[in-house]
Amino acid sequence: MAGNWDERPYHSLDFEVKRQFGKKLYKLSLNGGMGCPNRDGTAGSGGCIFCSEGGSGDFAPDPSLSIAGQLAAAKALVEKKLPKTGKAGYIAYFQAYTNTYAPAARLERLFSEAMADEEVEVLSIATRPDCLPEEVLELLGRLNRVKPVWVELGLQTIHEETARFIRRGYETSCFDRAAAALRKAGIPVVAHVILGLPGEGKKELLETIDHLNREEIWGVKLQLLHILRGTGLEPLFLEGKVKALTFPEYEELLFAAIARLRPETVLHRITGDGPKKLLLAPLWSGDKKKVWNRLHRDMKEMGLFQGMDFPGGAG
Repeated sequence: MAGNWDERPYHSLDFEVKRQFGKKLYKLSLNGGMGCPNRDGTAGSGGCIFCSEGGSGDFAPDPSLSIAGQLAAAKALVEKKLPKTGKAGYIAYFQAYTNTYAPAARLERLFSEAMADEEVEVLSIATRPDCLPEEVLELLGRLNRVKPVWVELGLQTIHEETARFIRRGYETSCFDRAAAALRKAGIPVVAHVILGLPGEGKKELLETIDHLNREEIWGVKLQLLHILRGTGLEPLFLEGKVKALTFPEYEELLFAAIARLRPETVLHRITGDGPKKLLLAPLWSGDKKKVWNRLHRDMKEMGLFQGMDFPGGAG
């Protein structure tokens, strides 16, 4: 099975884009200058407890640049990774803050500028499920007929008590309604899930995975909880009220989630690296390549593959 998934024991995004587009696509992070209802008092203030001042877009270019300018800057950063022959393909990724939190007319200008780049093959939009009014859904559906549009929704957990603690600002039912509306519009949904949230262990994580399986979510990002400077987690961590996962603890949770996940779900991420200048813990996550290689080595040694514990499943 691993050989069918680009020599990895899970249905990776890299495999999926090669299957769909016949080549590797490189993700270009963009900043549309959006705000967030969880920061301006609409849904809350201060943002989610784990979110940095950059609104999870710390690696995006300067928002004072035009979208075309940001694309050019982002392309320059990945230039060394490009194949020597053949055309490059890109995913224009609106990453920072909440990227549907603006009037539909402004969103159309920003998104259309990104899609106008001939090398951009996919428009990917990170947002909140409580920021998808009807006019925005209509816009996304229309753009999806021009080039593929993916929408990422920051679920993190299905558990309401945890959601309140991390100041998510909406109920899980809101996520479910948004995901259903996007599916109806023909738009693939990618759900963000954080491993190691305070008060949650393997049981709670697998309940979140089971929920996503039932909803038949197209893609999932599995993300390690980072403790970043300037976030609501920082004082709790320094006071010993919140702990960061060790590598073995993270690996155990991650492998349980991958084994339980529906086999056809596209895994967009299996870990993550916070900005080194902001990272308080876990410090082992700062060496992304080393973490990545160890995870893949251990999966293969264990014979683990995605869906092996999916009910009725793949194994």
